[in-house]
Amino acid sequence: MNELIKSTSYDQGEIIRNILKLHVPEGKIDCDPTYSTGVFYRGTGIDPPDLRFDIKPQAEGVIEADARHLPLEAGSISCLMLDPPFLATTGKSLQKGRGNRINRRFGVYPNEKALHQMYRDIIREAYRVLKKDGILIFKCQDKVSSGKQYLSHVFVINTAVESGFYPKDLFVLLAKNRLVADWQLRNQKTARKFHCYFIVFQKCDTRINYVEEEK
Repeated sequence: MNELIKSTSYDQGEIIRNILKLHVPEGKIDCDPTYSTGVFYRGTGIDPPDLRFDIKPQAEGVIEADARHLPLEAGSISCLMLDPPFLATTGKSLQKGRGNRINRRFGVYPNEKALHQMYRDIIREAYRVLKKDGILIFKCQDKVSSGKQYLSHVFVINTAVESGFYPKDLFVLLAKNRLVADWQLRNQKTARKFHCYFIVFQKCDTRINYVEEEK
């Protein structure tokens, strides 16, 4: 009897394995242009992609390249993984020895507009390099910045649909713990995010119309 695949998990590796099982017949990720140190693949039973890129390579075998301009032919790969930065700030939290550990740990953009433009650019590039019916796996996280809610997964889905992708599936990675700065505890006004998303997109020939036309 086959085990039921659920949309939620505390195990990132389990989610990726399930995505490959359900949506990638070859069972392999071809390309990861945001590879970093390859934590997605280490000890998970998931083979690292043959094509590994990063804007600042940190691991052996990773080629320097911008995810917005990949050195790949159009329509050349079947499955692409994206785990881009999700933070934006220019504040004191970036300074060494103080502030927000999360901001210092991950890549940061100067503002939300620049961050979302990067999302738009890498989604369009993913559409270019993927084959027909190719799969894009996009990891993203919502956040609150300066008291304002940013539902990044909504922006990512809308942008991908506009680019010609079909949102085929969505998984939620749950967290038992999060890095939280002292000032965030003192000034909390919204629920702390203990989850992020893995959204599965499929490249389509034509844009899907989600609104029925009036007869």
